[in-house]
Amino acid sequence: MAATAPTIDTRSGWRPSFHLVMVLVMCAFVFGGFGMSYLAPVAAGTRTGDAPIVHFHGLVFFSWMLLLLVQSLLVNVKDVKLHRSLGTFGIAIATLVVMMGAFITIAGASITDLAGSGPQVFFLSVVAPPSFAVIFAMAIRAVCKMQVHRDLILIATIALLMPGINRVYMLGLGIERVPVIETYLTMDLMLAGVLWQERRVLGAISREAWVASAIVVVPQFLNLPVSATQGWHDFIYWLGSFAWYA
Repeated sequence: MAATAPTIDTRSGWRPSFHLVMVLVMCAFVFGGFGMSYLAPVAAGTRTGDAPIVHFHGLVFFSWMLLLLVQSLLVNVKDVKLHRSLGTFGIAIATLVVMMGAFITIAGASITDLAGSGPQVFFLSVVAPPSFAVIFAMAIRAVCKMQVHRDLILIATIALLMPGINRVYMLGLGIERVPVIETYLTMDLMLAGVLWQERRVLGAISREAWVASAIVVVPQFLNLPVSATQGWHDFIYWLGSFAWYA
């Protein structure tokens, strides 16, 4: 009997998953935008005088993005055990993300004059922490539904990306105004990608993903009408009154 030649599986080998690619795109916006406005100037010694809360805020948010990258890599290489072992640490970092997002908003509100696009930017800052908190809690609840859990983590992070996207467009592309509309469109494009992937894998988009998407998208339609009101301006100044230092 003639020997049978071994079959070569051309599909074998390491390939980045959709979730890993999405996280890399998110990291590019966060570390690219803040690299230009914060990391590089701090390293060069040209940015000084920031309050400690600014640096701690940056440390927490960068830690979240790095953890997200590590977790995506672990799932990509099928090391689910280690991925799950880091889950409690992820919950702790996520809690700090919400807290520091709120604290930095209050600190900023204490020194703002709400000039230019200030009211719109503060709308982004006020909405992001609770949006992330709610969607992240949904992701933890859906931990037994792996695909839904991973998609919700991505959507929660999308809710935080506005500052990084803004800086990439303003500093990287030279846009002088705050690109609120362009930022929203970029977030929505990422969101559409997540929903498309979930439908492709599961055959349908989960209810959790629809709810999380609404949490990200609905405030976008409220930003301009709400931020233009005097009541919103008064609310921001009221938030600033809670800061014990500027």
